Amino acid sequence: MESKAWIISVNMGYGHQRTAFPLKGLAPEGRVVNANDYPGIPEKDKKIWETTRKGYEFISNFYKIPLIGKVAFSVFDRFQRIFSFYPKRDLSKSNFQIRRIFSLMKNGWGKHFIETLQSNSKQEFPPIITTFFVPAFMAEYFNYPGEIFCVICDADISRTWASFNPRISRIKYFVPNNRVVERLKLYGVKEENIFLTGFPLPLEIIGGEKMEILKESLKQRLLNLDPEKRYFEKYKTLIEAELGELPKKSDRPLTIMFSIGGAGAQKEIGFKVIKSLSDKILDGKVKLILMAGIKEKVKQYFAESIKKLQLEKSKNIEIVFEKNIEDYFQKFNQYLKETDILWTKPSELSFYSALGLPIIIAPPIGSQEDFNKRWLLKSGCGLAQENPSHLGQWLFDWLDHGYLAEAAMQGFVEGEKLGTLKVQKICFG
Repeated sequence: MESKAWIISVNMGYGHQRTAFPLKGLAPEGRVVNANDYPGIPEKDKKIWETTRKGYEFISNFYKIPLIGKVAFSVFDRFQRIFSFYPKRDLSKSNFQIRRIFSLMKNGWGKHFIETLQSNSKQEFPPIITTFFVPAFMAEYFNYPGEIFCVICDADISRTWASFNPRISRIKYFVPNNRVVERLKLYGVKEENIFLTGFPLPLEIIGGEKMEILKESLKQRLLNLDPEKRYFEKYKTLIEAELGELPKKSDRPLTIMFSIGGAGAQKEIGFKVIKSLSDKILDGKVKLILMAGIKEKVKQYFAESIKKLQLEKSKNIEIVFEKNIEDYFQKFNQYLKETDILWTKPSELSFYSALGLPIIIAPPIGSQEDFNKRWLLKSGCGLAQENPSHLGQWLFDWLDHGYLAEAAMQGFVEGEKLGTLKVQKICFG
């Protein structure tokens, strides 16, 4: 029998679900299970999950309200903040959020979910691979017999990712970078339970271990990102060693993807991007892809913006929207193959820089995204956005100087691209 694992996520924003999507081939029938929304979930359990989800979405949208929004968000964010890494010290003591989670589990939260997984197992207790820490805690607390793995989807993490007593916990972690490895050790997680795999990226964009699909995409991308050949002149040897000879001409206009977060925040930045690039969209020099996700109101906002700017007849601006989250991720990955620049807040998409995608970093929302932004900037594969209203000036300055080509190659050379295959090998040998 082919080895399978329970791939577990939660439908709270896109981050945890996007992290699970490349791993779904490991799941029975290729199906990701949402711990907060599965068939037969008890009403009392669902209510706890819903309160958390609605609170996060509300506060993410409330954040943009001047003064009061940021104050309210800072209070919320205090419970998930990440402490300074230095000086290195013991950070294993549980925090309020951990104690709250374990208090709820003591009253039965999650017991039905773990029992359901056990009763539906067609092989002898397949491993659990979860992209959110709470289902991992539930599996351990309610004595799930199989192995428990947790995939981390940020460049640094709060204490809440480690269990109540991490020194005796059997939860194992798939980790995206070295900082998270060291952070988990400070939280008391045993070294043998930490696996540095890199973030699980979609294989349909990469190809196999030789990364043949990814390399062909990156060749086209570099032609658009380095129009004056300034980066190429300095690093021709590196480019050809990694990718081979570049084509003479790109097969597409400069293509920018603007990706909205799951809560629908920051869509107003999208309007400024459309407005700033409208002339170049009309004359065919730029293509803009607006990722509206599964939010109908975001799709409608972008459609109205395009109409207001009289761009509705242009073939160089598209809105990508799907009602189903997996259909959306599939579309996202298809469009990403022909994208040159990814503009997004520093979420889990920060790790997509390893695909040779330079990231224009929208303002972060929350402590975790602050640390993701720091990681992108230190790694050299992302640049913080300037004023979107002046995009037509600063973006093309960046292109002319080769800054975005440099960020693309930095992400490709330094970033881990085969995390999905590494997770599979660790789970199934």
